[in-house]
Amino acid sequence: MTVELIEPPRPTPEEVETELTAHVQLLAGPDAKPRPEQLEAVTAVVSDRKRTLLVARTGFGKSAVYFSSTKMLRDRGWGPSIVISPLLALMRDQVAAASKLGLRAETINSANTDNWGEIEGALVADEIDLLLIAPERLANPGFRERVFTMMLSRPFALVCDEAHCISDWGHDFRPDYLRLRKVIDELPAWAPILATTATANQRVTDDVASQLGPDTVVLRTSLDRASLHCSVVELGDDAERLAWVADNLGDMDGSGIIYALTVDQALTAAEWLRERGHNVAAYSGSTTPEAREHLEDRLRNNELKALVATSALGMGFDKSDMAFCIHLGLPPTPVAYYQQIGRAGRGIDHAEVIAMPRGKEDERIWAWFESVSMPSQEVCERVLMQLDTSRATSIPKLEAAVNMGRSRLSTLLSILDVQGAVGRAKGGYMRTQNQWTYDGELAERLRGLRADEANQMRSYPSHQGCRLRYLRDLLDDAEASDCGRCDWCVAQAGEEPRWTNEASGATAEARKHLRGNDVAIEPRRQWAPGAGDPKGKIKPERQASQGRALSRLGDGGWGPEVAALLDGTITDLSPELIQGVTGILKRWDWTERPGWICVVPSRQKGELIAAVANEIGRLGKLPVHHALLRDPSAGWQADQSNSAFQLANVWGLLSVDKSNLPDSSVRSMPVLLIDDNADSRWTITVASYILQDSGTGPVLPFVLQTR
Repeated sequence: MTVELIEPPRPTPEEVETELTAHVQLLAGPDAKPRPEQLEAVTAVVSDRKRTLLVARTGFGKSAVYFSSTKMLRDRGWGPSIVISPLLALMRDQVAAASKLGLRAETINSANTDNWGEIEGALVADEIDLLLIAPERLANPGFRERVFTMMLSRPFALVCDEAHCISDWGHDFRPDYLRLRKVIDELPAWAPILATTATANQRVTDDVASQLGPDTVVLRTSLDRASLHCSVVELGDDAERLAWVADNLGDMDGSGIIYALTVDQALTAAEWLRERGHNVAAYSGSTTPEAREHLEDRLRNNELKALVATSALGMGFDKSDMAFCIHLGLPPTPVAYYQQIGRAGRGIDHAEVIAMPRGKEDERIWAWFESVSMPSQEVCERVLMQLDTSRATSIPKLEAAVNMGRSRLSTLLSILDVQGAVGRAKGGYMRTQNQWTYDGELAERLRGLRADEANQMRSYPSHQGCRLRYLRDLLDDAEASDCGRCDWCVAQAGEEPRWTNEASGATAEARKHLRGNDVAIEPRRQWAPGAGDPKGKIKPERQASQGRALSRLGDGGWGPEVAALLDGTITDLSPELIQGVTGILKRWDWTERPGWICVVPSRQKGELIAAVANEIGRLGKLPVHHALLRDPSAGWQADQSNSAFQLANVWGLLSVDKSNLPDSSVRSMPVLLIDDNADSRWTITVASYILQDSGTGPVLPFVLQTR
């Protein structure tokens, strides 16, 4: 229901310009002046009271627009502005920046739950000027009831930062952002709404604008940044890339970010660079919030040369003098790449942007990310069939009935919740009485879009033209033109590019580093909930011992050769790979050497696994036994998406062939269990359980690859 409020006074355009100039100088220095687009946006919001979408490059000063707008509105008797923001790093930076205008900013997010009551009390007392909340807060009925009911009792402005997250066309789509539509519908028509983003092509811009309302003012600025110097350095493998970075990092001015696609890649690269004397640290989604804040501050203060980071360090991190951005592998979309390189060169004249594509290794990781997105109609309808209209169903119980991973299932439930098909309740989710129809046409268009974006990114390294213009064209920047600064433009002018594709003399050492990082496989200690038999904790004496993997998906050591073996590109085990396997076995700190080898049966990779086992057995003088059987009716383990289905696909379908067990004197010794991968760990968990139940010694899993 729309709340009727008396419209507060509006500042004149002349007042807006005067006050905005003063605010920008407080934020950026006494000589700073507002950009024309900033003035246009603030005027649209506070003077014209228009719903406004501002699409501007990173570092443009979008936050200054809503800081200044909030200050002007508060000075005229308005309530606080609410900012919907997706990242904690962004919130931390903005709380500090808002204080420069004398604004008290507070955040409500998952990292400060102990302070929520105090903050909400200050909000009621009108002691807060700017409230930043994560979009997931909108999903909480209690929060919506308490905070928005109170906010709707007085005039306030609503800001949606990183607004491309609203759009399912956007690269960072967040389902809970869709709840903004309900909030927006409850506001008076004259209530100012501002949405900002740096990463939106025309399709996303149109989608976001339509969700803000039919009369939305759309302001787009040029996406050029004169400081960025884009280059591509193409080398043969990760060893060459790491050696190149180690050799050239010291020649780069200032500090910056080295992006990696996976957590393991970030950790390995950071460790290697530290060994070569560089002051770097790793940063990823697994880094604790406290450690993230500490590392961000160290980089911001130039106490680190670089953070080697996954995409977890992205939107919201602001360092005006960041001098370089290197990519060890490319993200799957041009929009994501532009967003990441936009961290560099915000407040300086020159910043290096270097792409180091990894070819097939990048594409394997892109394919894995794609495989865990966009559920089919069948899956969506199966989820809805498991839900009741009278009682809640928990996510673990849904996992036992629906073949989806937890993260993907949670995202789908959020979408269905926003669309009214389900509702949150104590203990899980309930089905509503609302009709729901799967939008197959949209799903197909999104799949096509993702494929197009991957092709665009695949073409970036070999593109015969200006690097930055290529990206700006893909983001529908009407002002895109050749930059004159990238490696292609420099070469066209007859000059030598600064960075070359020459491999480093340290490549051999880098390869040794990459191939010497043994991957531990931690044993499972609990059976999957909701999977039927078995239940509860796994008996300690039946658990697998800690295992080892030769590689991780996408790693730059043994990963490419293992991936080629697994996909059939190559069929023979190389002497180098066998040396790598024996190297891991020699470094394995087991308390008792294994006495025999057991092969996990595989319909697809049986010959490969047997070949690895036989070679280890030959070199270690260990007998090899095919003491496990797999029921042919079992599904493909790679097709199972959560623990309940993965366990059900092997429990009772994997058995011990007692006729192929060694005699009791050897059987009771530790056994080396060989498989191709351990993505879910359920095959090696069940195999270890039933082998030890048959009288074997401890089971030591060894696999070629894990995630």
